[in-house]
Amino acid sequence: MSELSMRLPEWLRGRAKNKGADEMPVRLGTGGYGKTPVTPVRVLGFDQALLWVCVALIAWGLVMVYSASIAMPDNPRFKGYTHTYFLIRHALSIGAAFVAGLLAFQVPMKTWEKHAGWLFVLSIVMLVLVLVPFIGKGVNGARRWIPLGVTNFQPSELAKLAVVFYASSYMVRKMDVKENFWRAVLPMAVAIGLIGVLLLLEPDMGAFMVIAVIAMGILFLGGVNARMFFLIAAILVVAFSLMILTSEWRRERIFAYLNPWDEKHALGKGYQLSHSLIAIGRGEVFGVGLGGSVEKLHWLPEAHTDFLLAVIGEEFGLIGVVCVIALVFWMIRRIMHIGRQAIALDRVFSGLVAQGVGVWMGFQAFINMGVNLGALPTKGLTLPLMSYGGSAILMNVVAIAVVLRIDYESRQLMHGGRRG
Repeated sequence: MSELSMRLPEWLRGRAKNKGADEMPVRLGTGGYGKTPVTPVRVLGFDQALLWVCVALIAWGLVMVYSASIAMPDNPRFKGYTHTYFLIRHALSIGAAFVAGLLAFQVPMKTWEKHAGWLFVLSIVMLVLVLVPFIGKGVNGARRWIPLGVTNFQPSELAKLAVVFYASSYMVRKMDVKENFWRAVLPMAVAIGLIGVLLLLEPDMGAFMVIAVIAMGILFLGGVNARMFFLIAAILVVAFSLMILTSEWRRERIFAYLNPWDEKHALGKGYQLSHSLIAIGRGEVFGVGLGGSVEKLHWLPEAHTDFLLAVIGEEFGLIGVVCVIALVFWMIRRIMHIGRQAIALDRVFSGLVAQGVGVWMGFQAFINMGVNLGALPTKGLTLPLMSYGGSAILMNVVAIAVVLRIDYESRQLMHGGRRG
């Protein structure tokens, strides 16, 4: 038996007894078991490679937010702003996020599991408050923020993290009835439907899509019957299709996506998409150089938030876009691995939380990149860890801190420590 296996606690050695000295069980999304090599843990701690990749994305995002927003004060809409206004605010948001991340890392996963329901209730209360006149703040026809004096908080970002915890806790509690649709799935569907209604009233269909996919991903990874999973997926597809068909401005977005160069759409719903494609096309392979973007000069709206990748494509070219995609892909892959490792150690809640964060970050990044590259219709979702936005960066960093905590507790357990 390997040195690591000798260090494993007695309960885990018993499970791995007939599986080989260098293998450990991993519960797959289908409910069965596969095998994965055990990676020796050299020192107690957490995944430092994951931390530094996240830091690299945040730092690169800070530079690009400055580059994308430096000319915005020249616009009469932002008259009185300094050229470093968005840079300073984003840097302060990152600082606050790191403090929140350090605090979140100190919280044991048992505590998160115990209070998952209350966090979910808090997110619903805040989603209700944002719709209350004189409390919620509206911008461009959407009411999504709660003013907090020095900054605005977006409750939908908290809702994403709350759903990760709640859905993971729910699946752990419903493991014995996960084959029964009415008892296992329906209560979760009602809870997500309630959040969906509140988000559509803002309106924020993009956040609702992300939350629905998070819940679906955790249900699937938690071992819900495949027939039930595909039934739920079909219901969601029909529901989102009806939302689009019954909304004129959503239909116009689809038509603009299909032909953004049409005269009817070029100065309307297809304006952002067409200028995003111009920016990426202008960057070619190696880009025009940092700070050399032309599209950010009042041509491309929301260049520092939703369309930050387009500015990266223009200034760093295809090489820059591929680097961003590679870093995000590696980050998601590592987060999912940490989740699998936790489940292998019978820490199902922690494992599902980590994989839920991976689904959240991966799906949102996929949508943002697809929109910027013209592969998907325009949808107001930021690029995780990179785009400007205090609430988004705060919740992203807290989620990463929770994943690092999961990895830390798994390493402790593999060294014979107490279960977290």
